[in-house]
Amino acid sequence: MSKDFKRYLITSALPYANGPVHIGHLAGVYIPSDIYTRYLRLRGRDVISVCGSDEHGVPITIKAKKEGITPQQVVDRYHAIIKDSFEKLGISFDIYSRTSSPVHAETASAFFRKLYDEGKFVEQTSEQFYDEEAKSFLADRYIVGTCPKCGAEGAYGDQCEVCGSTLSPDELVNPRSTLSGATPIKRETKHWYLPLDKYEQMLREWILEGHKEWKSNVYGQCKSWLDGGLMPRAVSRDLDWGIPVPVEGAEGKVLYVWFDAPIGYISATKELTPDWEKYWKSEDTKLVHFIGKDNIVFHCIVFPSMLKAHGEYILPENVPSNEFLNLEGNKISTSKNWAVWLHEYLVDFPGKEDVLRYALCATAPETKDNDFTWKDYQARNNNELVAVLGNFVNRALVLTKKYYDGEVPTCGELADYDRDTIAELSSIKASLESNIENYRFREALKDAMNFARIGNKYLADSEPWKLIKTDAERVKTILNIALQITANIAIAIEPFMPFSAAKILNMLACEKFGWERLGAMDLLAAGHHIGEPSLLFEKIEDDVIQKQLDRLAEIAKQNKAAEVKAEPQKAECSFDDFQKMDIRVSTILEAEKLPKTKKLLKLTIDTGIDKRTIVSGIAEHFSPEELVGKQVLVLVNLAPRDFKGITSQGMILMAEDATGALRLLQPNEKTNNGAMVG
Repeated sequence: MSKDFKRYLITSALPYANGPVHIGHLAGVYIPSDIYTRYLRLRGRDVISVCGSDEHGVPITIKAKKEGITPQQVVDRYHAIIKDSFEKLGISFDIYSRTSSPVHAETASAFFRKLYDEGKFVEQTSEQFYDEEAKSFLADRYIVGTCPKCGAEGAYGDQCEVCGSTLSPDELVNPRSTLSGATPIKRETKHWYLPLDKYEQMLREWILEGHKEWKSNVYGQCKSWLDGGLMPRAVSRDLDWGIPVPVEGAEGKVLYVWFDAPIGYISATKELTPDWEKYWKSEDTKLVHFIGKDNIVFHCIVFPSMLKAHGEYILPENVPSNEFLNLEGNKISTSKNWAVWLHEYLVDFPGKEDVLRYALCATAPETKDNDFTWKDYQARNNNELVAVLGNFVNRALVLTKKYYDGEVPTCGELADYDRDTIAELSSIKASLESNIENYRFREALKDAMNFARIGNKYLADSEPWKLIKTDAERVKTILNIALQITANIAIAIEPFMPFSAAKILNMLACEKFGWERLGAMDLLAAGHHIGEPSLLFEKIEDDVIQKQLDRLAEIAKQNKAAEVKAEPQKAECSFDDFQKMDIRVSTILEAEKLPKTKKLLKLTIDTGIDKRTIVSGIAEHFSPEELVGKQVLVLVNLAPRDFKGITSQGMILMAEDATGALRLLQPNEKTNNGAMVG
């Protein structure tokens, strides 16, 4: 570490309370934050970790409107789901607050008021879209229209979710209000702006010159923003959901969510401790923001400008940000339900919290976008957690129980291989610490797992199960060393897999060790009695993974269907043309494949008028067996056609769905053959 800090304040990006948390959020923000916080606690540092639900903003009001409930009901629901999910996954925030709390409202209002009273804002009047029927100014998300880039309908005023283009409401073709459906007009409105341009030089010196050690994605994005020139940014907007702007003449205006939300870190700290100021206002505090890359500008440009304008707060020492995590090769999308939701995972995989933590840390998108796949998740569990970590711990404990009735044997004279192994273990600590302190958590996890890999190799090479017959004294030393390695594993993996670390300590029948003891080979005294061994991890079978893959396949199918547009209407036909079509309810009596064809079935049909043959190109969609006995709709007066020497007299009516599958058009209830449709 470049500087010795007396205390640490860790913040994690506030999850938006309009939906649950998914694996992308976990890999990008919350697991890295928790690893770092747990590590600092193990080292005995004065550290607090704060987070909470971001509960204001337009998406919440939109969801409330769609569901016919209040915004408060929306945030209450998702705040509870998110908070509970974090706790069950072992994300160890010291407080998980919310921006709808009275303390936050008071804190954010006072923050705004101080800047307002000191003249730090500029007032600007601009024209914004207004819904005359709803009598309301429209946020970008309340305006939809045709995307000017790809032509998709339903593009929002800030983004087209079909082509991904960033938009402004003025660019939309045929814009309309989502509140009333009316075409919006432009109307003047006044707002307060934070003049970011006034803080540009400060930001350049602080980031570009003072923090070149920041991750390249963070540093690069900051440089791009600063090189492009900063503009004033509105801190208020016309809405009825949020913290009211605390000045006269601001009726119907609330604090913009980007201004309101980061102050949530401060209000959460105030809720947690009366000593909150020493964490926010002392240069002896190291402030670290854990965020996703879509939040870089807010935490590195906007929030620091706010803090500087206020004048009493420290700036972050680091803002580690990961890239995005994809799912099975596709971008995670909450709107398309293409995600692995944490609260659902916890139900589907009880007791496997650490497996998810491990898999997401091992595949974390630290330097570039990465991909989570269920097969990789299964392989990491079975080949690494079960076969390496779990296998070593289980062998060390079971052999101790078997040979010494659970009593830690005395370590005798060390062989060269013992010394080499111990030396190799002792070298891991420095690398592990360096990787965690520099936010390289994937590499740090490899370091932690190396204790188990070295231990596994040590037991495999030493073969105590064979030596017990010829050199029982040597086995005592081997198992003593194996047990010391096991105790070291409990220390090393605790930041990454806290439940497994606790389980190891329970099986060893000992209390948690401090980080300073990592690498020591006298953690367990000779004569200490261990507890009962049990499996640390269990193999995940193929059918469990296939169930998750099937669920995603069904979601993909639904999404594809939702994206398919109906074919354009065909040319107009007269009523007389329609009257010419004779459509009858009919029953399929026989069905067989036509030889030497892939698509054709020969069907014998009872039309109620007669029994006739129809040749239909549906063999790739239906087997002959499943068609026999079904009632269908048949166009009986279609001119006959020959197929492979067989005359077809009519056509079965079908519909092709969005996935390309054919569906039989059938009567809802069984009826008489020959019944006319029309």
